[in-house]
Amino acid sequence: MNKAIIGRKAGMTQVFTAEGKVIPVTVIEAGPCPVVQIKTVEKDGYAAMKLGFDETSEKNLNKPELGQFMKAGVKPCKVLKEFRLDDLSSYTVGSSVTADVFAEGDRVDVHGVTKGHGFSGVIKRWNQHRLKETHGVGPVHREPGSMGANSTPSRVFKNKNLPGHYGVENVTVQNLEVVRVDVARNCILIKGSVPGPEGSVVTINDTVK
Repeated sequence: MNKAIIGRKAGMTQVFTAEGKVIPVTVIEAGPCPVVQIKTVEKDGYAAMKLGFDETSEKNLNKPELGQFMKAGVKPCKVLKEFRLDDLSSYTVGSSVTADVFAEGDRVDVHGVTKGHGFSGVIKRWNQHRLKETHGVGPVHREPGSMGANSTPSRVFKNKNLPGHYGVENVTVQNLEVVRVDVARNCILIKGSVPGPEGSVVTINDTVK
């Protein structure tokens, strides 16, 4: 893994190949991301790079956060993420990582936070079916149904699929293809869908597969 960038999901669209084949793509506004810190094996025990994204004013950060950007000599950013990379020789503190770090045909992993659905029932959350709408069933037909807890075991086993908070989970979709890179607009078009709603922050790096 030698390349990484932070971006914002702009939405989905479709593009056409030279053969006329349509490809659904997710548009990601990627970078520019200033390099805030370089970590080395000798000093920190591992090799990593910190990138910033989405400039903001100093008043929106506390002193420990602001100090990292001041030390690097870059403008403060809303988002600060660390990436463990194998080779950091091509990166320097204060430089910027832009969308052209990736090229058409690259395979990438995209990490994001899924859409939130609030407190959801078992049908929406776990794809369970409704109860039979016959005499003696109900009055609620979308409930989980019997728990099966008799004298033994007198409890409900852990990890049973029940209603609860659905969404807002960290998800990584692996081995996606970069269809197009628009350097002028700082956009990367990735085949298929990626986690999160429009406007959410995602990270892109070389695939581990």
